[in-house]
Amino acid sequence: MPRPMPAGVRTTYTAEMTAARTTSDPVGRWNHLERAHILSQPWPWPWPHTRNHIAMLGLALRQHDRREALGQVIRIIVAAPGSALGRYPEGNTGRANVPLTQPMPLPDDLAAILAT
Repeated sequence: MPRPMPAGVRTTYTAEMTAARTTSDPVGRWNHLERAHILSQPWPWPWPHTRNHIAMLGLALRQHDRREALGQVIRIIVAAPGSALGRYPEGNTGRANVPLTQPMPLPDDLAAILAT
């Protein structure tokens, strides 16, 4: 059985996903989803990484962004297996404008949360 997401990570992940749903600023929505993605990558169960990509797909569809939507469909397919195998690029924001396997620097606040 995979290890559960630690409470501190889950709290911040949930706050970022909630903010992504409730903010009216489209750029802010993407920013919150990207931060939630960074937090969710190591945990395939109970599907936070995949759930994050589904939310990104929904936003891309609402914004009529075909490139982003296609990128999210691909990421939905590989998100759970990648997390389950521990093969994910740390810090990657999960957007279609970033290569699937490109690691990125972690924001300091998220690095501290993930280190606990």
